[in-house]
Amino acid sequence: MTGLTTPARTPDAPGDPGARGALDAPVTPGAARPTTPEHLDAVARRAATAAELIAARPDAERAAWLDAVADALDAARDDLVPIADAETRLGTARLTGEVARTTGQLRLFAEVVRDGGWREIVIDHADPAAVPPRPELRRMLVAVGPVAVYSASNFPFAFSVAGGDTASALAAGCPVVVKAHSGHPLLSDATAAVVSAALKTAGAPDGTFALVHGRGAGERLVAHPAIRAAGFTGSLSGGRALFDLASGRPDPIPFHGELGSVNPVVVTRAAVAARGAGLAAGLAASFTLGSGQFCTKPGVVFVPAGAGFEALVAESVAGASAGPLLTDRIQAAFPLGLARLADDPAVEVVASGRPSDGAPTPVVLATDASEIAKRPSALLEECFGPMTLLARYRGDDDLLAALRAVGGSLTATLHAEPDDDVSTLVPVLASVAGRVLFDGWPTGVAVTWSQHHGGPWPASTSAHTSVGATAIRRFLRPVAYQDAPERLLPPVLRDAALAGVPRRVDGVAVV
Repeated sequence: MTGLTTPARTPDAPGDPGARGALDAPVTPGAARPTTPEHLDAVARRAATAAELIAARPDAERAAWLDAVADALDAARDDLVPIADAETRLGTARLTGEVARTTGQLRLFAEVVRDGGWREIVIDHADPAAVPPRPELRRMLVAVGPVAVYSASNFPFAFSVAGGDTASALAAGCPVVVKAHSGHPLLSDATAAVVSAALKTAGAPDGTFALVHGRGAGERLVAHPAIRAAGFTGSLSGGRALFDLASGRPDPIPFHGELGSVNPVVVTRAAVAARGAGLAAGLAASFTLGSGQFCTKPGVVFVPAGAGFEALVAESVAGASAGPLLTDRIQAAFPLGLARLADDPAVEVVASGRPSDGAPTPVVLATDASEIAKRPSALLEECFGPMTLLARYRGDDDLLAALRAVGGSLTATLHAEPDDDVSTLVPVLASVAGRVLFDGWPTGVAVTWSQHHGGPWPASTSAHTSVGATAIRRFLRPVAYQDAPERLLPPVLRDAALAGVPRRVDGVAVV
């Protein structure tokens, strides 16, 4: 599945009007009532009880829960999409596709659970003749316990209440408490009702899933002693605030945050000469897709100086328009963030798109790569909306110095020709991003077994992905059993249960 990319960001972190946050703004008329501390405590405690019950259930049951939620969401699609459209302005076609992505990833995680490889079972039999003597060890991954999930704004289905974090945590065997996003509270409630009913009908324990509202609830949730990990998609400032709360607990917990990313793109001189017009059109389509509200938007594009690419981009962007942004606050924040960058003396406006009522106008800015190398924090601030920055480079040294200053991103993209010598460039791109693309555009995240959606700080706080099958690893921890009697081993580690389960025995992989 491609074209529907990652998470969302809205400007509701305090003191940061241009950020993409998941901490909610003050309650406004018509917004959901914030969850009280007492109710949140009860929800978290029920989740802790559910964690023990889920651990005793067979994997097949948990896989069936995920399938049941997917089926229920598909059945409720025509009721949920109009609510989502009213709250997010994303349109029926886009939202209908996003429901399909959401249910697809739920079913993917059902497959992951049934496969069994996610447990990473490793067995070393005892060897008394070894020096020193080796005991029997059986190791596997187990659920960490209740997980807090923070919804994103720009994907109100796929990265929200029933999104990838929820799906992967439930697949791991972790109860989930979702903090609803303030940008779509009614949809959050409606989706949560569908999920809760499906889980109950499928036989999941009470406390397996719950929803809370409000910024205060979000802060208390990550600090609650029953919560053992958190998944977040949003702004750097909002995510860092929650990350600090998670780390500052008496018992710190893992905080898996997907934060800011500018997603650098490199275009070689030979690529411009061979297919410049097509590349310009592809860039225009990519940075305006979803009105520039994808976290994989190409935010900085390194282009060869004097190759004529800026003129090609201006021609492609001239007819481009954007739709309204997700919320009034994002709509108000975009021109402020754009002005901060456009007013920099090292930056110029090189192209503008077609104005549209109630929506921002796409804008292309330009600067020199050498300026980015000198002042990356000033020139590479993420701007949530339909804009991108071209950075002119004058040679390999100029380009590499600027790339190394970019910092961590979710993606890095290279457009080159077969005869281009890019042998030194690819390792640098891999060092700054979690996914390296060749001759494509980053606004599209396939939900597959092999996907990686993460990157070095500030792209994420985690070494693990938030999209794809291995997203389950975020909510697992290893346990090894040494010389355990067969009857006291977890059922999945007993010899009779191992047939057909991927595992490694005495160093040899067994499928």
